[in-house]
Amino acid sequence: MKVIVIGGTGHIGTYLVPKLVEAGHDVVCISRRQAKPYINHETWKSIEHVTIDRTKSEENGDFASQIASLNGDIIIDLICFTPGSAQALVEALSDRVQHFLHCGTMWVHGHSVQVPTTEDLKRNPFGSYGINKANIEAYLHSFHQECGFPVTILHPGHITGPGWLPINPVGNLNPEIFIRLAQGEEINLPNLGMETVHHVHADDVAQAFIKAIENRQDSIGESFHVVSEQALTLRGYAAEMARWFGQEPKLKFLPWKEWQKNVSRRDKELTWDHIAHSPCGSISKARTLLNYQPKYSSLQAVQEAIVHYFEREGIKIYR
Repeated sequence: MKVIVIGGTGHIGTYLVPKLVEAGHDVVCISRRQAKPYINHETWKSIEHVTIDRTKSEENGDFASQIASLNGDIIIDLICFTPGSAQALVEALSDRVQHFLHCGTMWVHGHSVQVPTTEDLKRNPFGSYGINKANIEAYLHSFHQECGFPVTILHPGHITGPGWLPINPVGNLNPEIFIRLAQGEEINLPNLGMETVHHVHADDVAQAFIKAIENRQDSIGESFHVVSEQALTLRGYAAEMARWFGQEPKLKFLPWKEWQKNVSRRDKELTWDHIAHSPCGSISKARTLLNYQPKYSSLQAVQEAIVHYFEREGIKIYR
């Protein structure tokens, strides 16, 4: 089949595009051509690249028509962030595609009531990103129910892997936390460190998209979580990473008001966003309907990403 991947040179696309080619699909990669895949793979030589700046094209009102004109059998949208963007695209594709796959986020749940969180629980999104993604999901399901539009929605957790820094044990992207853990230094955790983060390796996200295509009859009209087997508590995450580096964990716990005084504004905002969400998603539905089997645990995904980062930056890994 002809598969159009919108935003195909990013982290998910790095793993997804080669899998699609290996599965026998003809792949068209839509991007601005301003970034290269994180990992080179010979299959990239066999795909078609189409350069489109989605933001500019949507401003001009011709993005949806450009995608429709490519006549893809399957459309995978990895970079849709507003309901208006989603609506314009899928309405242009109505009755023209066999399968449309949208990349959502675990952030659609907002504050979870029960954990592990399942896909059928009531949404409580907060923040513009989570609210927009939840509204996109609601629109896509409504369009499916009203018009039979063949949509599948996949909700990844904190995506990581080589080339992409993981959310760290204090809930932000500051790599200094991993360096301090590697050196056996003390780190401060907010509150009691019992909030959770739920990582997923980009290769497992790509696996889920492939499985959704292969199990089209069971995936259309459905949403699926795409995360590792288990989430991590911040304190457990920090302790296990310290031990992985060959160090004894040295953790200090501070009330939020005190903790936030000692970090940058960006780190504080990211940490608050992550601990306020504290995702912990169930993959039971994806396992049952798609045969999704993550290859990486949360720690394995993080560790592979950190090895790559330390090697790239010339940082000695204390192990």
